[in-house]
Amino acid sequence: MKFTATKFPDAFIIEPEPNEDSRGFFARTFCARKFSQRGLASEFVQCSVSLSRARGTIRGLHFQGPKSLEAKLVRCTAGALRDVIVDVRPESSTYLQHLEVELTSRNRRALYVPPMFAHGFQTLEDNTEVFYQMSEFYSPDAAGGVRYNDPKLNIKWPLPVSTLSEKDANWPLLG
Repeated sequence: MKFTATKFPDAFIIEPEPNEDSRGFFARTFCARKFSQRGLASEFVQCSVSLSRARGTIRGLHFQGPKSLEAKLVRCTAGALRDVIVDVRPESSTYLQHLEVELTSRNRRALYVPPMFAHGFQTLEDNTEVFYQMSEFYSPDAAGGVRYNDPKLNIKWPLPVSTLSEKDANWPLLG
């Protein structure tokens, strides 16, 4: 696996390094030892999958707060998406800065999302599927969010929004 650093010290783009032969290829997508060596969460307690039927769908921006800090490993298994993370740690020098990464079933990249980073994405193709691994159990009491179009974030989504949940549309704007 290849770990590519981002502007956030604890966020990484992770790419498999395929071993190819006449059958196709084989590649490791997760190794607890490699994650631990970088100080990243290396135990995932929940996995989830989402399917977004329409191109332009936005999901997020979601995070879990201090009662249940959660790291995520996010991978696109079908289709394509623009993944976005936002640093929501008030004490951080990168507070409210964001990072955008294209994840597709073709590039096979994953994004490691550190705790206290809001995460969301917009689908670039119909029938986009996303696989998530989470380091903590979902806790409704700790769930939080940031509005996808908050002017303070200045995120430039690549497509017009086709679908958005009521919950995601109504997260409060930042102060």
